[in-house]
Amino acid sequence: MTVAYIEYPDPARIPPRDRVPDDDNIIRIHGVHSRVIPLHFDLYRELMYGPGPLSRIQREMIAVTVSGLNDCHY
Repeated sequence: MTVAYIEYPDPARIPPRDRVPDDDNIIRIHGVHSRVIPLHFDLYRELMYGPGPLSRIQREMIAVTVSGLNDCHY
């Protein structure tokens, strides 16, 4: 199996307008095209904290399970 690898950009090179108050790996990797960082962060916040039929704990359990199935290390 081939594994993709994308190097994380230096955070200092991300324009201030594209920075968000989160530095986890899934957000950091978007630094290769930094304009999507705030968009991804907003989507994450809506999916994990917005109104819906699932509790916050259920949403986290789904995210952890999917990450594990995909061999994600974040």
